Amino acid sequence: MIKKNHLQRAAYVLLAVAALASCKSKHPTSVKPGKKSTATGIAYNQKDGYQVKKFAGQNGGPNLVFIEGGRFTMGALEEDVMNTRDNRERTVSIQSFYMDETEIANIHYLEYLNAIQRDSSEEVVRAALPDTTVWANPLSFNDSYVTQYLRYPAFRYYPVVGVSWVQANDYAIWRTNAVNNELARKGGSEGKKKGGGFSLKRKSKQEEPALAEAAATDSAGNPVASAAPPRPSLESGLVLPDYRLPTEAEWEYAAKALIGTQYMDENQINQRIYPWDGSSVRNPRKGRKQGQMLANFKRGRGDYAGIAGRSNDGAIITTEIYKYPANDFGLYNMAGNVNEWVYDVYRPLSYQDVNDLNPIRRNGYLDDAKNYDKKSNQSLIDDRLRVYKGGSWNDVSYWLAPGTRRFLDQDSATAMIGFRCAMIGVGRNR
Repeated sequence: MIKKNHLQRAAYVLLAVAALASCKSKHPTSVKPGKKSTATGIAYNQKDGYQVKKFAGQNGGPNLVFIEGGRFTMGALEEDVMNTRDNRERTVSIQSFYMDETEIANIHYLEYLNAIQRDSSEEVVRAALPDTTVWANPLSFNDSYVTQYLRYPAFRYYPVVGVSWVQANDYAIWRTNAVNNELARKGGSEGKKKGGGFSLKRKSKQEEPALAEAAATDSAGNPVASAAPPRPSLESGLVLPDYRLPTEAEWEYAAKALIGTQYMDENQINQRIYPWDGSSVRNPRKGRKQGQMLANFKRGRGDYAGIAGRSNDGAIITTEIYKYPANDFGLYNMAGNVNEWVYDVYRPLSYQDVNDLNPIRRNGYLDDAKNYDKKSNQSLIDDRLRVYKGGSWNDVSYWLAPGTRRFLDQDSATAMIGFRCAMIGVGRNR
């Protein structure tokens, strides 16, 4: 009897295994493309044939967090006290992507400066230097920040500031090459055969356009060849997609992190004014941290941190990039510490012009700068204005809301603006 029961159980297990095996898809995928083409029947990887490299799927680069895409209500939820009316609510969808979990810190930017000092022209190095005089103020004793904030070791993991939009974009280009060079040097047979990867050298500013758009189109909008240094082929699977500045929509989606408000079949229990739940900037949870500030910002006129021994946010100016709790996507300081550059050109009516799938505002499309008459001082708007978001150590809490937006010339820099990078997420939903 016992033997019969064992046989029955074994039979059930075999049936279950067979059922599971029949459920598995036999169709090829990007990770498992099969041994031959489903279109021609020709085998892959033959001598002089089409080579299909092994590929385990895209991995995020250093410091990147995966942000699963989806739809969300983009726009300002806070009262529009500035009366700009430039970010009305609308539903958009965002492709999955990766984003830096932190702002780029001084130590990261010094690594970049060190690299280009070794192999680039003096012109390139000068153009990359942050403007440390952004701290200078004739009516404030900020002299030590001017001379020490960027380079003194105690500030290593404070966010880099004094960096323009153009400089941030140049950093993303360099970082793409640096990361992919390291990946090819470490693990790629193609990289090893070529002596450790592709070149990072830039002899002049002209060899690598400062603006991302310039790498793809000329002033007339016509496609041009990329001037980027050579690297292993995309087909090899040894390289990651480009690091870049996030679009405004990506940044706002990642900051709100509404993945933490969901339950059952696409329902959400609430929207978010800030990157956390509730209408307060203090931690509502019971315990030792109850009542502590959730971001680094200016509480009121003259109040940058509260009183000694009971500092409300623990920072007079900026502070270390991991200081405050991460949001539900695992991103730190998406409110406060420093504002962050995003890719988009500023236009007040972007919310009604851009597409509802991966929206972005590019230079001079639909809403020309000439319509604003900047030359006659009728407006501030032109194609050099870039959006920045998030609020900073020198901003009141209103600017911590992800839906608020401001703008500055792409060559300008302040002590209140830094940046982080993003990267497209390919071939996965989670």
